[in-house]
Amino acid sequence: MVLNSPSVKHIIISLISAALLSISWPTYGIPFFIFVALVPLMMAEHDIAKFSKIKRKGWRIFILAYLTFFIWNLVTTGWLYGSRNPDGSHSIPAVALPVILNSLFYALVFLCYHWYKKTQGTYWGLAFLVAIWMAFEKLHLSWELTWPWLNLGNVFSEYPKFIQWYDTVGATGGSFWILLVNVWVFYTLRIWQAGRKRKALIKNLSILALGILLPTIVSIYKYNNFNEKPIGEVSVLMLQPELDPYEEKYQKDSLQILHELLDLAKVDGNVKVDYFLAPETAVPGRGSISETGFSQSLLLQEIQKFLENNPNSVFASGMSTHRFFKVGEVLPSQAYELDSGNFVVSYNSAVQLANGESPVVYHKAKLVPGVEIFPYMNILKPLIGNAMLDFGGTVASLGIDEERAVFANPYNQGKMAPVICYESIYGEFVTEYIQKGANFIGIMTNDSWWGVSEGHRQLLSYARLRAIETRREIARSANSGISAHINALGEIEADTLYGDRTALFAKVKLYGGTTPYTRGGDLISRICIFAFGFLIFYTLIKKWQAKRQRKI
Repeated sequence: MVLNSPSVKHIIISLISAALLSISWPTYGIPFFIFVALVPLMMAEHDIAKFSKIKRKGWRIFILAYLTFFIWNLVTTGWLYGSRNPDGSHSIPAVALPVILNSLFYALVFLCYHWYKKTQGTYWGLAFLVAIWMAFEKLHLSWELTWPWLNLGNVFSEYPKFIQWYDTVGATGGSFWILLVNVWVFYTLRIWQAGRKRKALIKNLSILALGILLPTIVSIYKYNNFNEKPIGEVSVLMLQPELDPYEEKYQKDSLQILHELLDLAKVDGNVKVDYFLAPETAVPGRGSISETGFSQSLLLQEIQKFLENNPNSVFASGMSTHRFFKVGEVLPSQAYELDSGNFVVSYNSAVQLANGESPVVYHKAKLVPGVEIFPYMNILKPLIGNAMLDFGGTVASLGIDEERAVFANPYNQGKMAPVICYESIYGEFVTEYIQKGANFIGIMTNDSWWGVSEGHRQLLSYARLRAIETRREIARSANSGISAHINALGEIEADTLYGDRTALFAKVKLYGGTTPYTRGGDLISRICIFAFGFLIFYTLIKKWQAKRQRKI
């Protein structure tokens, strides 16, 4: 096979797209490559569709697209290999399943673009690509196989100064922006190839520059002129116990784990703390705490004793909890039979404790596929059995809360959104806490499953997008790090080192009001879904009319 054969040429072009996508990604990349990352793959598709004489063009395009997206997924999320099985071995399915499946989904999206472009022409095809990609990203935020880690709008999370307009359209609006620019670059190249007209080239390049620069200028202006006045301030102590999630967490006594956590929470008597914030599943270690027996829990009693020495403070922590149900009660779908006549639901919870107050509980609602939820169990379990990840969780499914909760501080104006780990990836989802009245965000997370990798850095980075979208400050408590205080502009004010056993103190500003994104959510995604449906319906109508005309 010679170097200039169509196969090798198209493979090289697809590898260029893979490289551009990969080197754009946070937290190591330069995001501005994303504006042209899809263009080489689109050029390869156009060359095959219009000028190649090979058979099975769709199959060739699918293979090239899969190669592109597989490399992108592997490079950006290969850190999943750092997760381990209960026996300590690395979990191949942990990286293989997300990479293989996510690459397949993106390749199918691109193949649908090829099919539509083939029947309706380039211009309609380009509109279809934007619409179907946006529709897929919205689906990826919603279904049980949810994995929006690589949604395009996330790419600018390390450059908050350039995306302050996310407070209006969110990260999904960033995806739309990126897709439009890629489509326009491809269109500009095709116009130049077809006519070599300098005037048209200058015009198109001018529009392209405006399309990139105008949102950036708006963002920098918003950044430099942000003057929203806080309605108050709370002091938060973020605890970072650095508890090994594979061995130490399940071998140590639960009381020892709690006492070590409370040792981190001890502060000088002159320091006032409004919120003590502990990470996801910080207690009890092995097992879980019964929600119907909170008042009898020795662990919670120890926290209450700690609070007696810290009046006017609350303690918010991630906890593993469960609740028993009896026959005759309405059983959640996640309930499983413990013994004859008794059922139980397990939860990944956030719990707030305050002196003289009943515990306030929120159950994590965005569950990690394969770890906390068995996606589409009725379909998949007969096929693959229990070949899913188990990070000390379950191969069934945890229970969830259908609505968001707010942890109101009885001693001040603080109203915290208790966001648990994976939930911090979901923009519109987080706005539901703000709609409930939250004036700052508290993230409880455990990023220790993957060790020192891009995984925990990227999850922290994505939290910066939530700060911009909602204009809320964030206090983030992570088991092994990185714990951080993020301001309403998405900037990290203070953080810890990964692997340190420490605590981070921060004065967190409280903001009221709502942003356009908090009120409207992923509006652009919904418009694109409507456009996607219209384009499909339009094509079917045209085919029906053509078929009817032939009969006449």
